[in-house]
Amino acid sequence: MNASERRTLLITLTGRDRPGVTSRLFATLADFPITVVDVEQVVIRGRLVLGVLVSYARGTDIGRVWNAAERVAADLDMEVEVSTGRDKGFPRGRGRLHVTVLGAPLKPAAMAGIAGRIAASGANIDRIDRLAHYPVTCIEMHVSGADPDRLRAELAQEAVEQRVDVAVQHGGLFRRAKRLIVMDVDSTLIQGEVIELLAEHAGCLPEVAKVTEAAMRGELDFEGSLRERVALLAGLDASAIDEVRDKIQLAAGARTLVRTLKRLDYEFAIVSGGFTQVTDALVDDLGIDYSAANTLEIENGKLTGRVVGPVIDRAGKAAALERFAREAGVPIAQTVAIGDGANDLDMLQAAGLGIAYNAKPVVRRAADTAVNVPYLDTILFLLGISREEVEAADAADDAPHPEGH
Repeated sequence: MNASERRTLLITLTGRDRPGVTSRLFATLADFPITVVDVEQVVIRGRLVLGVLVSYARGTDIGRVWNAAERVAADLDMEVEVSTGRDKGFPRGRGRLHVTVLGAPLKPAAMAGIAGRIAASGANIDRIDRLAHYPVTCIEMHVSGADPDRLRAELAQEAVEQRVDVAVQHGGLFRRAKRLIVMDVDSTLIQGEVIELLAEHAGCLPEVAKVTEAAMRGELDFEGSLRERVALLAGLDASAIDEVRDKIQLAAGARTLVRTLKRLDYEFAIVSGGFTQVTDALVDDLGIDYSAANTLEIENGKLTGRVVGPVIDRAGKAAALERFAREAGVPIAQTVAIGDGANDLDMLQAAGLGIAYNAKPVVRRAADTAVNVPYLDTILFLLGISREEVEAADAADDAPHPEGH
């Protein structure tokens, strides 16, 4: 036998869940000269499936282990399946991946298509968990033996065909270590574009909206388009900024996203091609750690039609992400960037994970993954945080605390 191979025995118990099943099985296996290689357990509507993979040396009386497992199953009124094999491991570079699927609704055809692509790539689905059932259904698959780049490309195509969102990420601590989130503001953290709301006050909305749309698609240079739009606001009373700021609506799920990540000790940043006169209020309201945006010039209570200082454009957003990461002491590989327009492309590509949120096609194609549902907190699921964990954290925060805590 090749030294890299191990003789293995897979024991699978199935039946009604109850306390003590897992401990009973392992207490029985403790009497034998075997080693635990892997354990998977899932409970679906009160029905338990417990799989234990063990390895053993040549000469071990594996029949006794088999019989012991059958006695445990009989005592617990459960079904047992035992099979032998050899664990050869996986080729170098083909480790565990997380494949996250978001659907609203999530239909069987989508799961069939995604599972089929995984199988066709030569990979195996080791485990499937549900992370959320609202506001979307989110299913996460633990996949082994896959080439990450190939699988990501295959599943991106399937996601388009099935009208679901699919993300492929490396498993293990790498995924949980992403500790800095950097997010665009207009049409991402908040609903709508601030400059268009200001243009509505100035009576030039059609002209500004036309330029905004072209810039978001990447058809115009952002700095030039910003200066052109801001020039149309010249003479607008500065009080219009206050009115716009008061009318700003956060994206659905925005507070949940920020609140949950802050509880988990993530650093949170916003970077905007919009204006500090609005983003500063968001920083204070949400407890955001870092921010960067443009500043409208105001003289004698009126907008001059100019911005102050260098423009935060496409390159400026990427530079801000790198600056925030340095200040937070977080490697770039452990950052997440979220955006929707061409102005976000450099930032999305620089981050460890770039997420296109309800984005233009050019952005969806360039990002690591895309979310196309109108709930910002679904991004939590891509980070492996379940809806149940979010609700548990909310409940703990709402509970009364002893004085001094």
